[in-house]
Amino acid sequence: MSVTIDKNLCKGCALCVTACSKNVFEIGTEVNQKGFSVSVAARAGDCVQCGVCEKTCPDLAIRVE
Repeated sequence: MSVTIDKNLCKGCALCVTACSKNVFEIGTEVNQKGFSVSVAARAGDCVQCGVCEKTCPDLAIRVE
């Protein structure tokens, strides 16, 4: 299982942080090419593959496989 965030698509809106019931995501310190602090899967091992983050992301930046 893996949680992938396309850093170039992420705009740091934090909707995934709020939507994830397992607290997998947080806003990181890395800034992408557009100047946004991007989300990171800080606790990817806690992911239960529910897919809520994928459905919530308005930029389609998250993929759960």
